[in-house]
Amino acid sequence: MGKRRWGDRRDGTLLRDIDAMHYVMPLMYPNRCDNEAYMTMRIRLDECEEYIRKKNLENPEAKLSLFQVVIAAVLKTIWLRPHMNRFIANYNMYQRNDVSAAFTVKKTFSDEGDETLARIVAEEGDTIDTLNQKIIEQIQLCKTGTDASTDAINVIKKIPGKHLIGAIARFLDRHGWMPKSVIATDPYQCSVVLSNLGSIGLNIGYHHLMNWGTTSVFVVIGKKIKKPHYDSDGNMTMRKELCISCTIDERISDGFYYARTLKLMKKLMEHPELLELPIEQEV
Repeated sequence: MGKRRWGDRRDGTLLRDIDAMHYVMPLMYPNRCDNEAYMTMRIRLDECEEYIRKKNLENPEAKLSLFQVVIAAVLKTIWLRPHMNRFIANYNMYQRNDVSAAFTVKKTFSDEGDETLARIVAEEGDTIDTLNQKIIEQIQLCKTGTDASTDAINVIKKIPGKHLIGAIARFLDRHGWMPKSVIATDPYQCSVVLSNLGSIGLNIGYHHLMNWGTTSVFVVIGKKIKKPHYDSDGNMTMRKELCISCTIDERISDGFYYARTLKLMKKLMEHPELLELPIEQEV
């Protein structure tokens, strides 16, 4: 990242030379929730599950799961497809300064179990092994303590005048001036938010974006399913697949760019050995 210039934010660099259409879009359609593009895809799991099995035999201490593979694939995709790491705030388009992912961790699988927020940041040189370690550490931290944003919000709850507080918070958020302590683990201040519905036995579903924060991409992972596949002779076999949905702010790029992005994401998940390359290396 170069020297910060007038108009840049703490979390993003102002894009000053975008084409006219993308300059005008935030002026005409200022709300993120009004500009959602929703897409789904199916991921073949035969190679991925075999890869996970071998990795866990080699290193059972750093247990790898399908969810970790998805997170690593999504982060590498965003790193290699930088338009996906853009966001719009206060009518301007910015390039985010880091590549980050957020997800919710439930402390116990029960109706009364508390939820807390996990956030990881990808760095140059990261691979699936280093990202997996970051995820494991974040999950352990979330299950044994509270995150910084939750602590800050608990303090805010005790302050009277919630309508005024809300108006001030939205103003600060729009300009990128929210205190770091409040948004330290806010999932909607990241490149992507992931929700693993498959872990609780649910299939994929649409998830809206948020006008709060800066997140332009939401990924929902469903449960594993078996689907029939036919070869050229009409012979049918059953294959295990994973359904994934993506909700994207359509103002940050165009449909052609999104299509190539999803194609890359699918390739990385179906050939996870590519995730052993440094995150910045093209595939």
